[in-house]
Amino acid sequence: MFQSRLYVGTVFHRRIRPAVHQLHYRVFSLLLDLDELPRLHSELRGFSWNGFNALSVHDKDFGIEKGAGLRDGVEAALINAGFNDPLDKVYLSCYPRIFGYAFNPLSLYYCHRKDGTVFAVVHEVHNTFGERHVYVLPVKGSPQWIQQATDKALFVSPFAHMDMHYRFRLNVPNDKQVIAIRLHDKDGLVLTASYSAQQHALHAWSLAKQVIAMPLLSIKVVAGIHWEALRLWIKRVPWFSHVRAKSG
Repeated sequence: MFQSRLYVGTVFHRRIRPAVHQLHYRVFSLLLDLDELPRLHSELRGFSWNGFNALSVHDKDFGIEKGAGLRDGVEAALINAGFNDPLDKVYLSCYPRIFGYAFNPLSLYYCHRKDGTVFAVVHEVHNTFGERHVYVLPVKGSPQWIQQATDKALFVSPFAHMDMHYRFRLNVPNDKQVIAIRLHDKDGLVLTASYSAQQHALHAWSLAKQVIAMPLLSIKVVAGIHWEALRLWIKRVPWFSHVRAKSG
């Protein structure tokens, strides 16, 4: 048995204004115990770490700290953000590469103490301009539902300006994984996005089933971003110029 897990669920977006717009699509993701990656690489058929396979995860796709391994990068990010909690386990929630290709708009690193409680969640956001930003956010106590918030620091969409604020609501993944995001500006709520998924056993056959069902998952994610952008343009939603990423 692996500590890492497979989740299958639905992504949902709903824009409230200036025009109502919504979308939903089926996806699957992995929740990876970073310490378990070498074992997954050697024992999980069809999966590779930093190598080509039907499914794979590559350190360079994330890169919280350039030149560092995934766990070392998380530890460095926590230290730079002023965290003093001893780090035990890190679980990365992400889309894997499928036959060598992946795009992760949002990856989450759940940072655990030795007693199993989560003291921080690191949000790594990528946009389609090849930029990324990392938000290192604390968890107060160990509630069933984690509430976090931060100002927007990365230009993600030409239909959303930079003077915005994120509010996150997520659980510590167990039988289910839930991630809910609300994006606000000075006039209130602009859009909501969520991922709700059910845990499945992680083994070669369960992964094969998802690859067969969704072989173009990552392409669908990127194509969907551009298709929805076209639909928003048709609806005359205001367009904002690309702002270069802040450091971080």
